[in-house]
Amino acid sequence: MSELRAAAETAVEQCLELRGDESCVVVTDDERESVGEALYAVASEITDDAAIVRYSPGEQHGEEPPEPVAAALAGADAFLAPTTKSLSHTRARSEATAAGGRGSTLPGITEDVFVAGLDADYDRIREACEETLEQVVDADEVRVTTERGTDIAFAIGDREWHEDTGDVSDPGSFSNLPAGEVFVSPESADGTYVVDGTMRPHGLLEDGQELEFVVEDGLVTDISDDEIRRQVEDAADEVGDAAYNLAELGIGTNVGVEELVGSVLLDEKAAGTVHIAIGDNASIGGETEAPLHLDGILRDPTVYADGEPIDLPTTEN
Repeated sequence: MSELRAAAETAVEQCLELRGDESCVVVTDDERESVGEALYAVASEITDDAAIVRYSPGEQHGEEPPEPVAAALAGADAFLAPTTKSLSHTRARSEATAAGGRGSTLPGITEDVFVAGLDADYDRIREACEETLEQVVDADEVRVTTERGTDIAFAIGDREWHEDTGDVSDPGSFSNLPAGEVFVSPESADGTYVVDGTMRPHGLLEDGQELEFVVEDGLVTDISDDEIRRQVEDAADEVGDAAYNLAELGIGTNVGVEELVGSVLLDEKAAGTVHIAIGDNASIGGETEAPLHLDGILRDPTVYADGEPIDLPTTEN
């Protein structure tokens, strides 16, 4: 519990910078209660206006939480959400931050990832974000290739790049924790990408295991993996082609993550990796709403901004 305590202090005191005159809600579920309680314990020592809300885990990442949970998020100055299924790309979360609330989601967090991911130098992570963002922010096209067969080009258009530095001290700011990425919701994309790192529901892929996705005009048209294909097809029964939307391109900047561990939350932040997501992007600058957001992590990519290779962050930076 002492290790959870130290990680919770980093989240509440350094990242959130919670003050005594603010309200704070911790949203958790039945499978992440220990992390939620650790965060609540620290928050409640700082402010008398702290609360913890617990509910049954959802069925899908990006699924809207129960209305009382959404109301709790909307009513707080600050929030932390360690949950089994991600609330990052939900209307409940985006409406809370649009109203001036600030906070972090911790989707799929485990005690081990919580401890490992919050034991980081967030000044170095911020620097890596700034250096990466500077190289891509003005590009019209970003291309990603790997030796495993990835070759995909993203048309950025008017979409804005974002930094996830872990700093959520300003009203309306939002981050994942553990933090460390630069990301965009592209207007379109074409090509093939091959996931060889981590992706739900498989976790950390075995050596040689690869998941291939074909993208045409911003929609995923072919998925090699049966389980992931079924997830997307089930969502498509509800929202149509929105479920196949190529939602996100992200570049990991957490220079403290030295190896992938099988947690998308942590692995997508690993310095020098790329992650590509399918589904919802309405909460990160896109226009597509879908009941899922599926990230796949690519190892050892080469990233080009308007044809020029960029310098990716590494654990040595």
